[in-house]
Amino acid sequence: MTDKNQPVSGNDLARFSGPNTFMRLPSASDLVGLDVAVLGVPMDIGTSWRSGTRFGPKQIRAESAMIRPYNLATGAAPFDSLQVADIGDLAINTFSLSDSLRIVAESYGTILKHNVVPVAMGGDHSITLPILRAIHARHGPVALVHVDAHADVNDEMFGMRETHGTVFRRAHEEGLINPSKTYQVGLRGTGYAATDFTEAQDWGFQQFPAHELWGRSLAALGAEIRRDIGTEMPVYVTYDIDSLDPAYAPGTGTPEIGGLTTPQALELIRALKGLNIVGCDLVEVSPPYDTSGNTALTGANILYELLCVLPGVAYR
Repeated sequence: MTDKNQPVSGNDLARFSGPNTFMRLPSASDLVGLDVAVLGVPMDIGTSWRSGTRFGPKQIRAESAMIRPYNLATGAAPFDSLQVADIGDLAINTFSLSDSLRIVAESYGTILKHNVVPVAMGGDHSITLPILRAIHARHGPVALVHVDAHADVNDEMFGMRETHGTVFRRAHEEGLINPSKTYQVGLRGTGYAATDFTEAQDWGFQQFPAHELWGRSLAALGAEIRRDIGTEMPVYVTYDIDSLDPAYAPGTGTPEIGGLTTPQALELIRALKGLNIVGCDLVEVSPPYDTSGNTALTGANILYELLCVLPGVAYR
């Protein structure tokens, strides 16, 4: 028997009851001894279209009660080897985006004083910028795997330089990420000009538009990214749920048709096994537009799959 935290079993307590933590894991206020800290950032004041992602962490946790600890497809049993707990939500300032981003960065600075991998539930994508600032302070420039319908490289939006659509321009300008080791997967839709998509290529970003991935397995792409990065460089993975087609994930703030499928999402993530992942997030789940709960359920499963490819995961 493992001495690590385990999710509450549905055979011991009905899944519709019990703690509202991710996968019904124990909650923790002390990070000592943890390998992975799951946390929520319930914020949507950085979004530009449909709001509601402030309710994302709560709904992702609720839907995650369905997930069991053993991964049938890969044999991964993350809770056998990693000490994982849900450390709750960050206390953002719901009336101030700038103050909220400061709170996220400072909170992550505290979290990263411990030898722990933070796994965040958003919240809109603006949360990733302060996270990367804290990650950079701990690890230096990181490789980035960014799965998204949008490149999020606008210079500003309504005069604001820190929003969910400007994250990766700021990250590049501030030297938080390694541009030649930045991979944007699933880009699609429309723009105001070609430069909305191509400018980042000039910085060194490698882009994989959704229309070039239709009907393809993403296992090979994931393996290519893994080989390109190598096993030593620290990596951050940020997964915007709108990378998926709205048929699979309608509950999001800026849906775009022609997106990835859920099998493709699983193939891509599973192929990243072996990377030195030092943090990850799942963002842009908006429960008010997710009447069936499928988007939050999918988001919870993507987070679980990310747990399954973290360094040190045991396999049965």
